[in-house]
Amino acid sequence: MPLDPTILETLQRLHAAACASGDPEPNAMTVATADAEGRVHARMVLLKTLDARGLTFFTHYTSDKGAQLAVNPRIALCLHWKWLQPAAQVRIEGRAEKLSAVESDAYFATRERLSQLGAWASLQSQTLPDRAELDTRIHEFEQKFAGRDVPRPAEWGGYRVAPDMVEFWYAGAHRWNERERWELQDGDWHKRLLYP
Repeated sequence: MPLDPTILETLQRLHAAACASGDPEPNAMTVATADAEGRVHARMVLLKTLDARGLTFFTHYTSDKGAQLAVNPRIALCLHWKWLQPAAQVRIEGRAEKLSAVESDAYFATRERLSQLGAWASLQSQTLPDRAELDTRIHEFEQKFAGRDVPRPAEWGGYRVAPDMVEFWYAGAHRWNERERWELQDGDWHKRLLYP
């Protein structure tokens, strides 16, 4: 279900303001997933696109987060833009779905070459005996792809988070913060206000 136009406009407006605010990393967002035992894991990733279909990020499908999403596609995101006046936070819950190979290929082609090589060299989330091993693997892939474009590894790609809950939080004086929650129910978006 696409985002309600008001939700999308608000997200895009806040994101654009964060990008213009001087925030050194306005695309940083927390991604929380849960494993098969229900243990919750959170980490920072970079928001790559935002449209009516949802929000995207990229990773190794064989990473911890990829393995967790394969078992349980429920996901939560949090963006915090403290440089805005007032500071804003957006909480999002929904389901993650893999992007098509075409979409992942298109984004991978925009990455700098060393980042592309890093996607091949990194066995993301696995134990690394020492930094020298990663350096060696990067060098091996530099040689393998010397003189040609670096293709996207099959186990690397994107996810799109299709939200079913979006909450906008705005900092207020005396901690009287403003909270506006949108929830997808029976195919329609509904808005309600929450106490701080």
